[in-house]
Amino acid sequence: MRFARQATQFAEQGYAVFEHAFAGEHLDLLRSQCDAFVARENARMDAAGVDALGISHRGKRYFASECQREQPALRKILFSPVMAEVCRTTIGDIAYFFFDQYVVKAPEGGLPFSWHQDSGYVVANGGPLDHAPYLTCWCPLDDATVENGTVRLVPGSHLNGIVDHARRADSNDLAAEVDEAESVAIEVPAGSIVAFSSRALHATGANRTDRPRRVYLAQYTVEAMLNPGTRQLRRNAIPLLQGGRQVTFG
Repeated sequence: MRFARQATQFAEQGYAVFEHAFAGEHLDLLRSQCDAFVARENARMDAAGVDALGISHRGKRYFASECQREQPALRKILFSPVMAEVCRTTIGDIAYFFFDQYVVKAPEGGLPFSWHQDSGYVVANGGPLDHAPYLTCWCPLDDATVENGTVRLVPGSHLNGIVDHARRADSNDLAAEVDEAESVAIEVPAGSIVAFSSRALHATGANRTDRPRRVYLAQYTVEAMLNPGTRQLRRNAIPLLQGGRQVTFG
């Protein structure tokens, strides 16, 4: 198996790193789209007459979601052989594209993001309590360092189920209790993928550098996720892998 070490680490610790997964035109594509989505979030705040919407805060940090719906060019990344291989290595031979998002921390004070599980956000926002763990691919577009707020994870925390989260009034984050002494900071070069389980506890720090810290995030499920009650599709469920074979291409 090409990524046997990553497969073992993902199963045991809930995350794995694929360095230099994207380069050249693919990394250029991800970077070229980023500013427009930050501008979109600022425009949404302008229209609402506020400086924060959800967990986005003007001039500090931005979470711009469902980007591939507006920019189909991003599907070259989402349905690439690289993403197919990462999914095979981590969640297995069935994978559906679920969600994408740009996450940008502004320079010189870009806000941290509280300890949480991605599955905790699904449940808190009305998703199914019993959804299967899914995959988050955290793809930095700039070298990710402790100084600019790279991701931190608690190894093995994905084995403990979905924990309690509380909403923070100051940032609107969902936050879980974590012993930070058990966490590890993942520093990786631009174009890498930090792949982790939706049940892995993780957080990101403040950006203390003079440059933005940009990340493109892509998520994949092992089954279509349906909303409770209505049984309507939640987000997306576009097949990437079926029986280990890639069936959708960007």
